[in-house]
Amino acid sequence: MEEPTLNIVEMGEYVKRKREDEKLSLRDVANRINVSASTLSRIENGIGTPDSATLARLAAWLGIPLERLMKGSLMSEHLKGEASTDASWAEPVIYFPTESTPNIVEAHLRADRKLSPDMAKALAELFRVAYKQFSGKEK
Repeated sequence: MEEPTLNIVEMGEYVKRKREDEKLSLRDVANRINVSASTLSRIENGIGTPDSATLARLAAWLGIPLERLMKGSLMSEHLKGEASTDASWAEPVIYFPTESTPNIVEAHLRADRKLSPDMAKALAELFRVAYKQFSGKEK
């Protein structure tokens, strides 16, 4: 059986963190992305799998490309056969120029094949905390 292309738990954590950082209620965000508060709660808790339209609205609200919510892309699937022999190959990191620096750094850390997913997540959190402290920025 093939692994799902969407990491529901990780996406839910990301949505919840942004919502809490912006001091918004479940209902506020649910209204912005046009879903019920209970649906958003299931997404945040890694229980519900959103449909494609909801994913697109979530990505827009998060301010990140839809591809970032997915583990891979059609391009990386196509290249996996040739790339598996090349240790220097890595999936491209897709981001919007308007994204916050911590989000861009996190995307690059997650794309680094030398880091385990847990290590990339931990380093991203460390960077996020340091960035807030030293830059004086909240996002």
